[in-house]
Amino acid sequence: MNEKLARKFTGFSCLTAAVAFIVEVPLYFVYDGAPPDWNVLARLLIGILALGALLLFVTGFRELIKSVGPQHEWIGGIASAAGLAYVVVTLISSGLEAGSVIATDHPIDPTITVSGTYILYGSIGRMLLGIFLAALGYAIGRTRALPRWTGRSAYVLAAINFAFIPSMFFGNKPSFFYAANGWGTTASIGAILSYWLLAMSVSTLRSARRAPLTAPVAAMRTR
Repeated sequence: MNEKLARKFTGFSCLTAAVAFIVEVPLYFVYDGAPPDWNVLARLLIGILALGALLLFVTGFRELIKSVGPQHEWIGGIASAAGLAYVVVTLISSGLEAGSVIATDHPIDPTITVSGTYILYGSIGRMLLGIFLAALGYAIGRTRALPRWTGRSAYVLAAINFAFIPSMFFGNKPSFFYAANGWGTTASIGAILSYWLLAMSVSTLRSARRAPLTAPVAAMRTR
């Protein structure tokens, strides 16, 4: 994959994930108490699509780092592996929630009722996302593949995620900011991530306009 294509693929995947996450997050705050099944399933469906786009983004980012700085491909690989693990863990959490809602004959709030997702969405998710963001920030800093602010902001978000790893010790009340499934541990991080992804996508797509052709492609164009 040449550099220009890698930037476009990464940028559009990131944009798709960002838009889907931005639509999904508010659906968690529409109802007080147990939401109707359609609300839960709709937000999970949007989230599943967002995670699919995020999977493409982390794969594209690895290819971008490989194109810009082949000697730093290893850190792009770490970012890609951590991002993939985060996607898989979150998809499992979504599957547990959807299955419980479908199997129950009355409305439930899966963020409370489905206890198996507390640590997956919370501490485990925060650890994996933190590693992904830290590796992404380091890769950008070493290769200058994207503007400096993208790498620095990734470090800040990584630190925030790492700060929420101990939330597993603070109960399971979503109204408590720092609970295992609290609005700070899950929803707030999701909202921050979605808008960061939106900014990242714009920056990546803008950089694609200025990206040089790789040598093999440039040679073909001059023939």
